[in-house]
Amino acid sequence: MRRRRAAALAITSLFAVAAIAGCGSSSSSKAASSSASPAADTYTSVTATGTFGKAPTVKIPAATGSGALYTKTVIQGTGATLTTAQSLLGDFVMYDWSGKTHKLIGSTYTNGTPTLFAGSLLPGLSKALIGQKVGSRVLAVIPPADAFGTTGNSEIGVGAKDTVIFVIDMLKTFGNTVGVPGKQTSNGGGTLPTVIAGAAGKSPTITIPKTAAPKTLEVKDLIKGTGAKVTKGQFIVVQYTGMNWRTKKVFDSSWSRSEPWGTPIGEGQVISGWDKGLVGQTVGSRVLLVIPPADGYGKTGQSSAGIKATDDLVFVIDIISAS
Repeated sequence: MRRRRAAALAITSLFAVAAIAGCGSSSSSKAASSSASPAADTYTSVTATGTFGKAPTVKIPAATGSGALYTKTVIQGTGATLTTAQSLLGDFVMYDWSGKTHKLIGSTYTNGTPTLFAGSLLPGLSKALIGQKVGSRVLAVIPPADAFGTTGNSEIGVGAKDTVIFVIDMLKTFGNTVGVPGKQTSNGGGTLPTVIAGAAGKSPTITIPKTAAPKTLEVKDLIKGTGAKVTKGQFIVVQYTGMNWRTKKVFDSSWSRSEPWGTPIGEGQVISGWDKGLVGQTVGSRVLLVIPPADGYGKTGQSSAGIKATDDLVFVIDIISAS
């Protein structure tokens, strides 16, 4: 609800298990090498080379993809270990392997903007990444049952029988209930909503006044972070709660899903109120945004979230990271 649909985010939004159907279980990489005959198992022939942080060179055989889930730590990192209670900031390339041909679906290396692996990931991705260390480069060759299941994913061109291949550079981890440190120096109030900080790992409580909403974008620092300034084109990781001024109801919240959320900022990939209000803020800040319709969902609104074309929006956003 907090963003416009954007092509650059379409692939990353499909990492989650919610986007797939008909998934089953599969073996690990060790099982793949022992349970399938060498002639039939082409997954283990996939290789990835190159330097961490640079686009990898991926070699995929000119053969039909077959085998069980195959994962390999191409570069061993020495950082913190990723757990199920965390999300991962990473760079990636993704290939679709269909029959004896393959194609590149997406890459974060082309624009220098990483992405956030959060929520219930594709089963194969979860198996490949959990337990790995920050600083690692991980190769995952994922059969349909551990990827997009029997339906495939037409939105990104993955067929029902297609294998997907990821190479992921693990940059940084975030706790799924992480918020910004420090006490609020302001609760807002007056003609603005009042924001009361919640317990650790919980959303703040927002109370909207009975008065009319401001007619222009309002930006209020509730906690002033001590990190670097957010600049246009960076990828930010945030926690947020969004409320409709008219209904006084929450329509979206990363806190309720127990996972942070990430997006490029300042480039039109989110509503303009976010772009205008967050660029120039500092990492570690909690920011109150009151967004008029022109800087929100405009003349069309967002019916799926109960947002009309005339609705003003309220967001409280914790800026966890910018990279």
